[in-house]
Amino acid sequence: MKYLIGTDIGTSGTKSILMDTNGKLLAQDLEEYDVLTPRPLWAEQWPDVWVKGVKDSIRAVVKDSGVDPKDVQGIGLSGLYGGSGVPVDKDMNPVRPDLIWMDRRAAEETQWVKDNVDLDRLSEITGNDVVDPYYGYTKVLWIKNHEPENWKKTALFLPPNNYAIYKLTGAVSIDYSAAGNIGGFYDINKGTWSKEMMDAMGVPMDKMPQKFVDATEVAGRLTKESAEDLGLPEGLPVIAGGVDVGAANIGMGVLKPGRYVAAIGSSMNAALVSETPIKGKGLIVWPYPYKSRELVYNFSGSATAGAITKWFRDNFGEAEVAVQKAGGKNAYVTLGEEAKDVPAGSRGLVVLPYFMGERAPIWNSDAKGTILGLSLVHTKADVFHAFEEAVCYALRHSIESTGRDLGDYIVIAGGVTHSKAWVQMFADVTGYAVRTPIDDAEANLGDVMLAGLATDSLTVDDVQKWQVLGDKVEPRKEQHDIYNKYYKLYRNVYKDLGDDMHELSLISGIEES
Repeated sequence: MKYLIGTDIGTSGTKSILMDTNGKLLAQDLEEYDVLTPRPLWAEQWPDVWVKGVKDSIRAVVKDSGVDPKDVQGIGLSGLYGGSGVPVDKDMNPVRPDLIWMDRRAAEETQWVKDNVDLDRLSEITGNDVVDPYYGYTKVLWIKNHEPENWKKTALFLPPNNYAIYKLTGAVSIDYSAAGNIGGFYDINKGTWSKEMMDAMGVPMDKMPQKFVDATEVAGRLTKESAEDLGLPEGLPVIAGGVDVGAANIGMGVLKPGRYVAAIGSSMNAALVSETPIKGKGLIVWPYPYKSRELVYNFSGSATAGAITKWFRDNFGEAEVAVQKAGGKNAYVTLGEEAKDVPAGSRGLVVLPYFMGERAPIWNSDAKGTILGLSLVHTKADVFHAFEEAVCYALRHSIESTGRDLGDYIVIAGGVTHSKAWVQMFADVTGYAVRTPIDDAEANLGDVMLAGLATDSLTVDDVQKWQVLGDKVEPRKEQHDIYNKYYKLYRNVYKDLGDDMHELSLISGIEES
């Protein structure tokens, strides 16, 4: 029997799994760590914690599985969206922590780009219509502007998984999905860096890795030192699985264009894989990890999805939390049961889920959480139900932003799938049938699949035979008809209150960006 390892560097931890080539999970391990937040809206990490997490988790699954290391065929390694990437010096040592995806400090740089760069050309070249501190290139500009000494020392910016691959193999490269997610420097049409855009922003081309790799080709091979450290053979192939949300899509069997997948946890990452970029819709566009030169990942979502129900639980679910702490049911399960008889529309409530501003598709850091329609007849169960509906409305908004027919079903993964009622609500609100993973499909599974394809240990037919999704949950017509009316109101409420939300930020002294 042959085996494969899938490793994903996450924001709060690195997880590895070891599977056989029939798709059987033999071992898994999670190594946790923290995010550094030295100031409000700042978020950064030293890459050493990622490398340690990668090594410790791989070492653990090799040991726990009991397999013969010689039978391991390869390692697929994906990672969080690393924002700026790791700034390294000429000796490949980190200069400062990586400004990761959630960092929002580059507000001035964002405005500078808007004022000084041809935005039509930026959109045409990169596929991205919006300039925002989310993107890695604005974070790179922040380092250039605010840390000139670090800028002089920086020879190269490497995304998290590509940095870890270098530490394991000595090979320097960047996968297409990580390059595309940096944003304004990458030409999505030509599959390389855009000299025009980098010149316009004053960033030398040699600050970026020059070797590009697809997620189905070998990025490097374990050095003797790394192999001995991990208990694996020297020369073992390592594959760049790309940005983890893309790898997660692959783990749910998306190897062709046209499938829409939403991963919904604390936030929501929702995307359609297509053959050409979807422009003019405010989506985040970058190459898909699989067939990166042929397929595009068109991404939007919600900054606070499951996070708003957590906020509700923490602030209004004291009784339910107490029951859980006493050994009873999970608080979320109890809140859901209390809300099970609440009708579609939550007796006239509409919630806007913008509790931390919002990214694509509305791109408004001043957007605010809103509860419309409260009266003395409403109960806690009504409001909780309305919070769940708000996440469904946000997904429908993201779906409509693609402007595409999504076929006979969409895929939803993440913590929300533990609630059958919520999954049904997603179907009722969107009007699409919903399928969910049989097991928790994460980026690691996609990494395993990509490692198998890159090493010829798996074929596309093999991967597609793995049963990763459950049966369809169909929308109910009566509920969908009701939700159509509420969804229209949901969209109108934001349009009506957008200016007021900005004014509220100004007078309250709250600036999200």
